[in-house]
Amino acid sequence: MRMILRSMLVLLCTLAGRVLAAETPATFKVGEFNFTRPKAWEWVDVAGSPMRKAQLKVSGEDKAQSAEVVFFYFGEGGAGGARANVDRWLGQFQEPKDKLNSKVEDVTINKHKVTFVQAEGTYLSGMPGAAQRTAQPNSMLLGAILESEQGNVFIKLTGPAKLVKASQQPFNQMVRSALQ
Repeated sequence: MRMILRSMLVLLCTLAGRVLAAETPATFKVGEFNFTRPKAWEWVDVAGSPMRKAQLKVSGEDKAQSAEVVFFYFGEGGAGGARANVDRWLGQFQEPKDKLNSKVEDVTINKHKVTFVQAEGTYLSGMPGAAQRTAQPNSMLLGAILESEQGNVFIKLTGPAKLVKASQQPFNQMVRSALQ
């Protein structure tokens, strides 16, 4: 009897591992773009969130802090242009825009215009315009807007400044992976 129970437990663990592996894709598609997820970043289920098309969690080495990477896609002409979204993102900080140490850079990568954004300050988490927003001091935002005729893809990494700065290279590599 013990042998049967042990065999069943091993089988269940194996199946659970396969299900978890299936739910954590190494690559995923948002709009027309195929992204490669950095291996250390965790996949987060976004079922029930119609605005979010994908989400990842970035954990610090000590796992005490985390940041989130959110992918938005609204289809052709949805959510406004790059500049409107950059202004919206910078407006999610408590400080005025000129105090955010922000940087906005437009580049072209394989015929696609990409707007990279970064800012540091007190990030206000939660839905913009909502009555309840949580102030998160010493935060940073890295963003990328990939322009496409099929609809822009908006990617936003937010969290503790130190963790986000350490995540900048894998973030940029992930963005560029979709433009190859």
